[in-house]
Amino acid sequence: MRSEELLILTKTYPSPSAQYRETTCVAAITRQGEMRRLFPVPYRLLEGDAQFKKWEWIKARVTKPSKDHRPESYRIDADSIERSGNLIDTSGGDWSERLSWIEPQVVDGFASLELRRQKTGQTLGFIRPTKLLELKITKAANPEWTEADKTKLSQDGLFDSHEIKTRYPLRKLPYDFHYRYTSMSASGEQEHIHKLTDWEVGALYWKCVQAYGLDGWESKFRQRLEVEFKNKDLLLLMGTIHRFPDQWLIVGFVYPPKRRPKEPERQFDLPLAPSGD
Repeated sequence: MRSEELLILTKTYPSPSAQYRETTCVAAITRQGEMRRLFPVPYRLLEGDAQFKKWEWIKARVTKPSKDHRPESYRIDADSIERSGNLIDTSGGDWSERLSWIEPQVVDGFASLELRRQKTGQTLGFIRPTKLLELKITKAANPEWTEADKTKLSQDGLFDSHEIKTRYPLRKLPYDFHYRYTSMSASGEQEHIHKLTDWEVGALYWKCVQAYGLDGWESKFRQRLEVEFKNKDLLLLMGTIHRFPDQWLIVGFVYPPKRRPKEPERQFDLPLAPSGD
């Protein structure tokens, strides 16, 4: 086990766990520029001060898991997490520091990402879609937790604080969300469709339901993830499923403003020299 400094990039929507009640998977990058998949993180069961933020540097002890052989996967000791308070913000619209960390992880397109996985085993990376075609919303096969899931989530924590005990139960997302998009390949643009598992997506769904009701949430939800994101320089953070290493998910995204094309240098006519008359 070793201690690492980690820049938090995203976390997935929580899922029930027999051992931890509920867990989430966190993607991060080290000071040395190496990608990390951190699991298990019982994020909602961490005390308030321990709940780190996206784009925050933390320090924690990590070790390689015995069963997950993906190169980026590490087990994290949740009790060892130390928050630095060092958050990379985008004051004034400046994304340069954030992008300096993730640009080296950007692959040309999904085809290149999958080819790299086949060659090196790498299972985390960013791609820049050429077009965001559609946000697909479909009803989940199981819109409610199963009895087994409810049993996992209802486990008692012997040392839970009052804050944890009174925290609202984890809610099951009743819909699945997928992006249909294009990205570059050796033969040109290719179309792909992948599921969104970023916690931000689930949180946005519940926020829209609360604000606009079951009849009005979808238009506001689409406005953010479909309309607004089409006008961003969108980057998708892709990751694979442990049991199915060739199946990819969109585990997070980064959405800086679109880059402005460089303006051509202006040509100025020199004033005519005096004739001397």
